[in-house]
Amino acid sequence: MNLNIETPALLFSATSLILLAYTNRFLTIATIVRSLKQNYDQKESSSTLLEIQNLNLRLTLIRYMQLFGVLSLFLSVFAMLLLFIDQKLIGIYIFGLSLLSLLISLGISFWEISISVNALRLHLSDLIDTKKEPN
Repeated sequence: MNLNIETPALLFSATSLILLAYTNRFLTIATIVRSLKQNYDQKESSSTLLEIQNLNLRLTLIRYMQLFGVLSLFLSVFAMLLLFIDQKLIGIYIFGLSLLSLLISLGISFWEISISVNALRLHLSDLIDTKKEPN
């Protein structure tokens, strides 16, 4: 297999955009958690507590998404360095690890999105149930 120095550089823009999206998700969820925590402190509610626990899991997943995304970018740069100093075989393997890290990050992202969708469906189930009830 032949790997040019430009190939790992292709991950730069994609990984940077993914990390930006992950950071935005993190900041949005952190804001919601702070708001829910204030509500919970004023009026303790088991449903609010469950929402906070769900969001806490999602924050943990986002942290791992970011970790593997940054690792992917790091390994990609390292692979470019190895290719630059003519260490092609090691560079190819490091680039493969970079792709694997990005794949893991995207897989965790899919898991976090699934949790988010299920939480929203549960949140909206009250509205759906009331619409089905006869007046």
